[in-house]
Amino acid sequence: MMSSSFNIFSVGISFVMVCIFYKSSVDSLPELSPQKYFSTLQSGKASLAYFCQADSPSTSIFLEELNKAVKPLQDYGISVAKVNCVKEEASRYCGKEKDLMKAYLFRGNILLREFPTDTLFDVNAIIAHVLFALLFNEVKYVTTLERLQNIEDTLKGKANIAFAYVRAIGTPEHRAVMEAAFVYGTTYQFVLTTEIALLGSIGTEDIEYAHLYFFHCKPVLDLTQQCRRTLMEQPLTTLNIYRFIKSMEAPLLTEVAEDPQQVSTVHLQLGLPLVFIVSQQATYEADRRTAEWIGWRLLGKAGVLLLLRDSLEVDIPQQANVVFKREEGMPVEYLVLHDIDLVISHVENNMYTEEVREDEDNDIEEPDMDTLGIQDDEVAETVYRDRKRQLPLELTVELTEETFNATVTASDSIVLFYAGWQAVSMAFLQSYIDLAIKLKGTSTMLLARINCADWSDVCTKQNVTEFPVVKMYKEGENPVSYAGMLGTEDLLRFIQLSRISCPVNITSVQEAEEYLSGELYKDLISYSSVSVLGLFSPTMTTAKEDFTEAGKYLKGCVITGIYSEEDVSILSNKYTATLPALLLARHKEDKVESLPLANTHAQDIVQIITNSLLETFPEITVENLPTYLRLQKPLLVLFSDGSINPQYKKAMLTLIKEKHLDSLTPCWLNLKTTPVGRGVLQMYFDVLPPLPLLVVVNLHSGGQVFAFPSDQAITEQNLLLWLKKVEAGLESPITILPAQEWKPPLPAYNFLHMMDAAASQHSSRKSPECVKETDVQENDKEQHEDKSAIKKEPTETLRIKHWNRRFLGQLITGRISTLIGSPNQTFTM
Repeated sequence: MMSSSFNIFSVGISFVMVCIFYKSSVDSLPELSPQKYFSTLQSGKASLAYFCQADSPSTSIFLEELNKAVKPLQDYGISVAKVNCVKEEASRYCGKEKDLMKAYLFRGNILLREFPTDTLFDVNAIIAHVLFALLFNEVKYVTTLERLQNIEDTLKGKANIAFAYVRAIGTPEHRAVMEAAFVYGTTYQFVLTTEIALLGSIGTEDIEYAHLYFFHCKPVLDLTQQCRRTLMEQPLTTLNIYRFIKSMEAPLLTEVAEDPQQVSTVHLQLGLPLVFIVSQQATYEADRRTAEWIGWRLLGKAGVLLLLRDSLEVDIPQQANVVFKREEGMPVEYLVLHDIDLVISHVENNMYTEEVREDEDNDIEEPDMDTLGIQDDEVAETVYRDRKRQLPLELTVELTEETFNATVTASDSIVLFYAGWQAVSMAFLQSYIDLAIKLKGTSTMLLARINCADWSDVCTKQNVTEFPVVKMYKEGENPVSYAGMLGTEDLLRFIQLSRISCPVNITSVQEAEEYLSGELYKDLISYSSVSVLGLFSPTMTTAKEDFTEAGKYLKGCVITGIYSEEDVSILSNKYTATLPALLLARHKEDKVESLPLANTHAQDIVQIITNSLLETFPEITVENLPTYLRLQKPLLVLFSDGSINPQYKKAMLTLIKEKHLDSLTPCWLNLKTTPVGRGVLQMYFDVLPPLPLLVVVNLHSGGQVFAFPSDQAITEQNLLLWLKKVEAGLESPITILPAQEWKPPLPAYNFLHMMDAAASQHSSRKSPECVKETDVQENDKEQHEDKSAIKKEPTETLRIKHWNRRFLGQLITGRISTLIGSPNQTFTM
């Protein structure tokens, strides 16, 4: 019955799953080449493709679950194919990294969204996530009672609501709700939550299991009146939800005047009994009110009818006031029940409820939900802990489909694109509001936000395929996507540095000197410790164009300026620079250094400037560690219990200046400001060693850890000799870090994998922490897969100190490839 109902629906969606190294023979999956597959895609047709390149037994479980999803997805008009990647046919969906798996969601040939396949851990998760993504407008995700109340108030007098609570996204119950929404989403507004606190706030005592409520809002005309709510008491399966919703569509009360044995309604077809309230002319009004009250009490459990005794052609016992019909073909029962509660009890005690299972052959073992109460990911844990925190959301403008374009074109705007169901988005929303508090009354920039769970079309048109994303909109300019650290201070820095148009056109030597000294933009020096000035002769057109392009690309990251007047030689001679050249003014060190730019293209200039922003001997913190790890060099770390000895610092800086440490990343770690470092040292040594202590940590290959001899002074000569011994293999490591993974209790909780994959995409493009968007998708124009259907904008890893303190220790004490990933990986949600 349900299969035929679902088969009439089709959706033009292509859902593409990318596996990097797997080859298996699965008869139900047609095998195609990339060219053949993409040639079969048609507008309005749906397709699910699994891209494979080579053997990898580790993906066999995923392929089995995908195979189970073939038939259900086909019922929704989504075909499934296995695409074999071949060298002769290049496709960007045929990746190269062993551990990278992606899921791509298309409408026609237009990319809508990407998922990490870790979230698609079984057939239920695959189907649930696909439908959840497709039904953004039909299924609203809520986390607060206020949001639920707003939806309820909006729909009063217009439509009814199906409100569901599931324990987690991707569970069998979530799938069941999504399948029901696929059928009934245009008739009812579906609302979903995973917040236990929200479920408890609407009066549910038992919140251990998934629940579904039907809110009767359509009959409500008084906006002050609450919608009546009916709880579905059966387990959340697709067929149970179908039966429940069909019973909600049936009349609350039906009047009949015929033999109860012959009466049949939709309730009997759904497996629900019938209750007849016997009435007569003298007590008709009172009997009808009683029957209506019983109807509400038994809604979803039984059909209630008012039996008019005076019009019957058959006799029923004179004392009987209730008739009970259990199912079609069974004899009816004539009862004498003088209390409404007795009627309800009799029905509930005699209901025949069939245990409905969609997949009898799928013996799915339920996970231990006790483990789900402990969030392995600290982002999700923080969001859960702060779920009752009231944010002053009124400090930002909430955008909708109707207000988005008018708002971003009317004034310079910062827009946060987020998803209300995603932990990282909700965590960053708190930082975004903190930013609004800092800028209150001081900024001309409008801070706005849009929930992509509610307005998916707007987000798609703005090239938003991952969450959260922050974009800056200025009149006459292309939007700029912020891809820095997802914290208040970093975003504030981006906004402040974006106040000026880079590169700044410097027109005189005096102005150039003021620029290099920091006087010209002294209010921004605290946000950018380095100012960059490009020097060019007036005839160096190509070089100036490349630098201008790089300066625009770096807007919001660093202050850049350009000088190309006739007297440019005055500056080049003063700073010993051969034109074309870069002048790097390091304000903290009060010095200016020059770098040649001969035959240097824009991308190379971006990389040069980006590298120049890194400190030569930085203090490692939770926030900046990922930046230095991406240099892919062994760490030379000086552990100190407070500020480091000036002599040690001098020795390190001397070796750095003399280029002896170019193959390493020299740095130091203050255990007082970053106490997690003690745990790192305890991982290296059984007993915490005396400080200061110098170690080399080879995270990227081998995992060896070498310790500088504690009986030697840290001098230039001793350090250089020790490093040469390490390089020659004459020193033994004190420990070797295991190449083990730190796994969450369930794949769907592996938020770090999602974020780190995004970061590795960012580094693979050799781009800075802010990205200029040049290809904003302004319409739904269809494009072929290999013609860059949608530009996927990179985002930086979320590494906020409050959440990620323990990850610093994990990054150093565990092989880095397990958490950060290789630099050529790509990821988009």
